[in-house]
Parts: sequence; structure tokens; C-alpha cells
Amino acid sequence: MPLALVTGGARRLGAHIAARLAEAGYDLAVQSRSGDAPEEFLTERLGARRFEMFVADFDDAEAVSRLPGIVADRLGQPIDLLINCASRFAAMDGADCAYDRVMELVRTNLAAPVALAKAVADGRSGVAIVNILDQRIVNPPIDQLAYTMSKQALAEATRTLALALAPRARVNGVAPGLVLPTDEYADGQFDRVGALMPLGRNARAEEVADAVLWLAQAPAVTGQIIFVDSGAHLKSFERDFVHLARD
Repeated sequence: MPLALVTGGARRLGAHIAARLAEAGYDLAVQSRSGDAPEEFLTERLGARRFEMFVADFDDAEAVSRLPGIVADRLGQPIDLLINCASRFAAMDGADCAYDRVMELVRTNLAAPVALAKAVADGRSGVAIVNILDQRIVNPPIDQLAYTMSKQALAEATRTLALALAPRARVNGVAPGLVLPTDEYADGQFDRVGALMPLGRNARAEEVADAVLWLAQAPAVTGQIIFVDSGAHLKSFERDFVHLARD
């Protein structure tokens, strides 16, 4: 069976992606920074697929570089598919982008995905890599400046790696919109924000996962970014979604 490494794959969107891959026949290696138990729905959807958790802190360069080898050794085969979903988010504005805080986001959101992509592709052929981005890379809001820039950089890295790692690996990206609200959202706000999208609703996590799976299995596609955001990237929202339609 093919083996997928999903970083950040134990919780939220990463868990939805991991579950979809399991249903498609992938064995799973899931990276977690904390080692917390995976979402219950993920374990329920694993079926007969192999599933292993790996704890790795992406602030630690050595942990990043060692992860692919540890995964391959424990599961007895190399990684066929890498999903770079682990992400660090911070509600920083332009006045709060201190050097150390910016570098925290860059390590997780850019440096780790690039290093993992290169490590997984080295000495292999037929490898697929999908970077999870964010619809804000096109029309960025004024909020979370450092987070936005780190995702914009990963989007450009997606195109660059697609060329640098060809022909042995394909590198693509999926840019979701708002799919899973956090506790910061008020009652009903998620649906009200969805009504602002060109398609009149928010995308669903399952739709993002379907796009990831398609790119994983599209042998002639590389260097592409698919927006799964109900058209959010076509509009300019001045503020982050959490600040919109609160009433």
C-alpha cells in the first residue's frame, strides 16, 4: 500500500485529509507537535489501513530532517505522498511582527515543508507532495501579517520546488478558505461569513481533502495551486474572517 505522511494530521483539517487518504487506500504516518490523540472521526475512518503517530517539533531543525527516515524505518517503506499541513498561526498585526515571532511562523509554515519535500524526494521517483496554503495568499487582509507572508512564501516555494524536484516528484498546493471555525467565532457567524463568499457558502473540510487526493493521484499535474474556498480568493476582505459578520 502507498504510504502518506501528513504533518499536522491528527487534528482539524489535517485529520480530515488523513481520513480521506486512508479511505483511498493509503497507509498513514501522522506528525504531531504535541502527541495528542487524533480526532475520533479519524480513527473511525481508518479501516484496515496502518496508522502511526510521530511526534516532531518543527522548531527543531534536526527533528524535521530526521522525520522522513524515522517514518520509513518504522513502517518499512519509503514515503510516497507528503502532505504539508502542519501550520502555526498567530494573530499578529504589522506592529507586532517582532523578528523572533516571525521566525517562529516561518520555521513551521515554510522551512519545515521545504526541508521535508526535499528529503522525501531525494533518491526517489513518483513522489507526490501537496502543500496546504490559504486563500489569503492572493488578497491578503491586514490581520495576521506574518502568518500571511509565510503562506505566500510557501505558495511560491510550491512552484519553485515543482521545477527543482522534477521529474522525480510532483509538488502542488491546495489553498482552503474558511472551513472549520475556531472558538473565536460567535454563534451563527460561520454561516454569515459563508454568505459573503461568491458561492454563498464556506467550503467544507471534505472538499479540501478531495482536492488533496486528486492532486496526489494526478500524474501530469505539478506546480499548481487549487483554491477550495467558494471563491473567497476572488474578493478582497480587508479583515480576517473572524472579524466579519459578527452580528
